[in-house]
Amino acid sequence: MIQSMTGFGKHVIQLPEKKITVEIKSLNSRNLDMNARMPSAYREKELALRQKVAGVLKRGKIDLGLYVEITGEETSSQINNGVVKGYMNQLSEIVPGEDIKLLEMALRLPDALKTERGEVDEDEYRAIQQALDAALEEIDRFRTEEGSVLEQDFNGRINELKSLLEKVSAMDTDRLATIRERLEKAVADLQVEVDANRFEQELIYYLEKYDITEEKVRLANHLDYFLTTMAAAGSNGKKLGFISQEIGREINTIGSKANYAPMQQLVVQMKDELEKIKEQMLNVL
Repeated sequence: MIQSMTGFGKHVIQLPEKKITVEIKSLNSRNLDMNARMPSAYREKELALRQKVAGVLKRGKIDLGLYVEITGEETSSQINNGVVKGYMNQLSEIVPGEDIKLLEMALRLPDALKTERGEVDEDEYRAIQQALDAALEEIDRFRTEEGSVLEQDFNGRINELKSLLEKVSAMDTDRLATIRERLEKAVADLQVEVDANRFEQELIYYLEKYDITEEKVRLANHLDYFLTTMAAAGSNGKKLGFISQEIGREINTIGSKANYAPMQQLVVQMKDELEKIKEQMLNVL
């Protein structure tokens, strides 16, 4: 079962004096690229929270947000009385004014508020971990559901590639016969006498260069391997990407050897299906 790298998870926990919200968003990325936003008082726990997220999500561009809203009387910021009074005295020396106006101006200046940073309470940290676990479960479920949609799309396109490959195989005999007739006619048009045995040997050698038997076998194996890998436990986005490259290599070789318009038209259709697979593959974990 494959998973998408796109997802969203959110969980809210209400404590006696705080509301804690954990949000996780993820988009596709070649590797793990995580950005964390949280109040400075919780930075000491950032590394542990990052490790927990990385252990579950593995890959993608991930935004982790920890938001804390004070709902009680507790506050980590206090007015710095001495600094505010000093600002007010300096302001009144410049332009006399009402105390309330001076206070408003003073509170906007640097260091008017002081924030006391203490250690995160263990009970509160356990609550944050619980909220993170719940958000991770939600985003993992989201990714799995998105992955199911991608899997259905991949199944349809791989089966279409198999159908096109069968058509290529069905016309291969006619293709070689047409190429042979074309070569024989070209030699006949030259109106020169040639050694029949030597011409037959050269013709066989030439036709062997256009033989696509190996490419057809390898392509069929790659398509089956893609489906097997997709159905395996865990998500194998990078591996599926490598298999897609091998599928493309065989399709390109068939196209270069075809030398036959009806087969080249099928190859174009195969390339179109594979291109759509590769576009969606960017979202696979």
